[in-house]
Amino acid sequence: MKNLLLVVFVLATIAAFAVACGTSKKQSEQTDSTASTVNHPEWSRNAVIYEVNMRQYTPEGTFKAFEAYLPQLKELGVDILWFMPIHPISELNRKGELGSYYAVKDYKAVNPEYGTLDDFKSIVDKAHSLGMKVILDWVPNHSGCDNAWVTEHPDWYVTDSLGKMYGPYDWTDVYKFDYSNKEMRAGMIDALQYWVRDLDIDGYRCDVAGEVPTDFWEEARPALDSIKPVFMLAEADKAELAKNAFDMLYNWPLKDVINRISASAGSNRHAIAKKAEMKPANALTIDTLMQREATEYPGGLYFMNMITNHDENSWDNTEHERLGDAVEAYAVLTYTLPGMPLIYTGQEVGFNHMFEFFIKDPVTPDWTKNATFEFYKKLNALKHNTTALNAGNGAEMVRYPTSNEMTYVFSRTDENGGVYALFNFSGEEAALEYTGEAPQADIKLVNYFTGEEEALPATLPAWGYRLYTVAK
Repeated sequence: MKNLLLVVFVLATIAAFAVACGTSKKQSEQTDSTASTVNHPEWSRNAVIYEVNMRQYTPEGTFKAFEAYLPQLKELGVDILWFMPIHPISELNRKGELGSYYAVKDYKAVNPEYGTLDDFKSIVDKAHSLGMKVILDWVPNHSGCDNAWVTEHPDWYVTDSLGKMYGPYDWTDVYKFDYSNKEMRAGMIDALQYWVRDLDIDGYRCDVAGEVPTDFWEEARPALDSIKPVFMLAEADKAELAKNAFDMLYNWPLKDVINRISASAGSNRHAIAKKAEMKPANALTIDTLMQREATEYPGGLYFMNMITNHDENSWDNTEHERLGDAVEAYAVLTYTLPGMPLIYTGQEVGFNHMFEFFIKDPVTPDWTKNATFEFYKKLNALKHNTTALNAGNGAEMVRYPTSNEMTYVFSRTDENGGVYALFNFSGEEAALEYTGEAPQADIKLVNYFTGEEEALPATLPAWGYRLYTVAK
């Protein structure tokens, strides 16, 4: 009876997921009516985004030192360089020795720790010559406590019952803006336009974007696009932001599900060390998330898929400590599910270190190209060359339910080919016993990492995965 109920549940989940993905005419019409109005640049469809932590990237921590690594990032297959905030950091109420990148002192200047404005412009020009785009991390919700606007425009900030400026949460090094003030909005848009117009950047990653009124972003986006088409990433998973303003949202829910599955399987060493209580999760939890995202979000938007980023690395440990021996499997998952994959500073060389946040970390990555570099280079090439994996308009995802709740099998194919992805998120060898629709037995598949034609396996090793391309 237990197995029968499991099969019924899985089939019901897959049926609901298939509807959510637009496989019926009725759902397709709903998706069309709620589609995002944002015109995603075509170059972004098969792109990979890379987060640059300038302070910690090199021993020097400068623009000039980083610029030397642009050819290697191009070889890796990076398309979008997202720079964590490069602005001067406020000194008033500063946290730690060097302060938080997100306490901005001047929105139209660069942090002198990193170099000069001309040094940054050189990076932009070099990146463009290599075919890469550049976006800046923007902090619109609050400024540093000694930003010039604090004294020049005190009415641009919210105040408490005593008339004092304050920051949100426990962010004591910043003051929050008042977006009911039209002049404040105009000042912020002017600063945003400056970097696009004068430095030729290609867009923004917007910090805590969901804390800023959505109508501000809907005002700012066309103001930026009037200079040049931009790419906008929101640090949020708020659906309404993708309707008229942002190209891509954070896929925080997927990151959380990945951490929970890892904890349930006993491979999340960070959770074990912290004695963290995490809600149990398994492969079916991914289906539930995919169904929700397909039904609750505007059609055509991008999700940024990740196993790490600067917040996760500095505060919740590295992907190696959270995901253990399943790191590669989860990385492949983020590349093959709908969305755009993120690589964070050092991830591509297997750097297993939590960066300090408020000081210059004495430990920096060894950028020697290794097996991990080749692994991500190979995944980036797959993303570039497989239209079925395109963000926003990629192929339908077909799930093949299995009896083991820790195995996950799906395909994404179109007229040009595609992929079959198989995962075992447990520490034991797992048989692949299909409880519903199974992959075609006679389909010719090539193991993407070995180049050998193979039949679909009957089992997967502990923490194992297989990634196949459809043979021509």
